[in-house]
Amino acid sequence: MNRAKKLFILVVISSLVLAFLAGVFKRFRPGVPGREALALLRIQGPILDVRWYIEEVERLRDNNHIRGVVIRIESPGGAVAPTQELHKELLRLREVKPVVTSMGTVAASGGYYLSCATDWIICSPGTITGSIGVIMEFTNLRELFDKIGIGSKTIKSGKFKDTGNPSREMTPEEERLLKEMIMDTYDQFVEAVLAGRPVEESAVRPYFDGRILTGRQALEIGLVDELGNINDALAKAKEMAGLSGQPRVYQPERDKPGLIGILFGRAASDAVQSFAGKVRDTGEARWIQLWRAF
Repeated sequence: MNRAKKLFILVVISSLVLAFLAGVFKRFRPGVPGREALALLRIQGPILDVRWYIEEVERLRDNNHIRGVVIRIESPGGAVAPTQELHKELLRLREVKPVVTSMGTVAASGGYYLSCATDWIICSPGTITGSIGVIMEFTNLRELFDKIGIGSKTIKSGKFKDTGNPSREMTPEEERLLKEMIMDTYDQFVEAVLAGRPVEESAVRPYFDGRILTGRQALEIGLVDELGNINDALAKAKEMAGLSGQPRVYQPERDKPGLIGILFGRAASDAVQSFAGKVRDTGEARWIQLWRAF
């Protein structure tokens, strides 16, 4: 093997090692080195996969440099279970440090659900919020199937197993079953709102019918606390945290694909992150802690 080839292989190997170490450092380094700060966590889009958000909330809770958190919500809602998972983590965060919601253009349904886990809610007069309710939709294609000559045969273990089958009409029993499930989920939503907001149930119940509200309408009935923008939310978090001066604002960001991910795909990137997590969990990365102080 000539010298040029050896040099090329050395450069490739060195690049991969550096990419691996960079990924480890990125995973372990704190966002706020050495002084008090606020955090700004942006929750954007449909609430479906919340793993990253939960991990970040846990980090913010455990980071003693973070004195207060602003949750910026730009979401029309999402799936029930992920919303409840993230809501629970926000409640845990709220137990140890002040948490303020800043609503963007839309913070409705599940987006509003999350805001009820925080200490204070700020939105713009024209923010779209509310939509307190639950929805489930099914499409019936039976007539279309009949027209084009498509038939189906369903073998099932119980009468409710194919509830929502688009090739047939829904039975009254199935509709009643789904209605009961929807209303139970709705009750959970209402319970979360009433637990998180200082309102009288009798005064706000009429608005819990799925309607959307402007920020100003929501303020009038007590579903939000204040009209303002994201800077007002940061100022409120600063006040509640008892900070003075101009605190630093740390914004967690989703990891972008590193060199390993680009070269070898998602599986390799996940493997590196898994290894890094195990190193952290077993306490074998104490030498990395030295880097955190700078």
